[in-house]
Amino acid sequence: MLKQWRSLLSRNLSSKTLLSGKWGDARVALCPHGFEPRAAFSTSIHDFSATGNSSANARLFAPYKIYKGKAALSVDPILPTFSKINSGTGGLRVDRCGVIMLTFCPAIAERKYDWEKCQKFALSPTEVGSLISMSAHGASEFYHDPSMKSSNAGQVSKKLSIKALDGGNSYMISLTVTNNILKSTERLNVPVTTAEFAVLKTACSFALPHIIGWDRLTNQLPKGIEGSPSKVNPKQHFDLEWDR
Repeated sequence: MLKQWRSLLSRNLSSKTLLSGKWGDARVALCPHGFEPRAAFSTSIHDFSATGNSSANARLFAPYKIYKGKAALSVDPILPTFSKINSGTGGLRVDRCGVIMLTFCPAIAERKYDWEKCQKFALSPTEVGSLISMSAHGASEFYHDPSMKSSNAGQVSKKLSIKALDGGNSYMISLTVTNNILKSTERLNVPVTTAEFAVLKTACSFALPHIIGWDRLTNQLPKGIEGSPSKVNPKQHFDLEWDR
């Protein structure tokens, strides 16, 4: 009986490997495609990563962009940064909350925008809440000054205005940048449809728990399994707003 089983197994392996034109590992021949050994996947994964098409540590960019005649608006969630708690527990805490970064770019021609001369405005979690809670006929204004409460207050400031138009049938998102040092004022206006504004509000609602770090809290790993803190550079959020 044992000899018959071995003979049957040998013929089975021979037929499967010969069909492929070469002799293979018996384990691969015995496993269906959907249940290949783990090592069989590792080579393809490494090869895929080597081409630069995929990487477990690669940063993802998924901005929501609105293109209009005089300017374009790009909306990006920026994740918070974390720091370790010096209590021996190996825990993490939010070092700095994330933001929703609004990037305004002026148009230089039809369907062409100068992405080198963009202006940024970083919405804090509370400001995101104000945007989300806007009614169909409402309006919101946000004022940022990096030197507020100092002797340099008012030198450079930014004002973001979001207003409903035509009874809530459209919206206007405007950014005004005032530089009293250079005696200049720059205004960028992006008209937004109700559909675009609905996408913006829904996306911000989804991103809000992530920029305050609650997604890490609710999806934290079980005890005994360490997770790595966010590697986002703190300069990538609020400070980045004032690069220009």
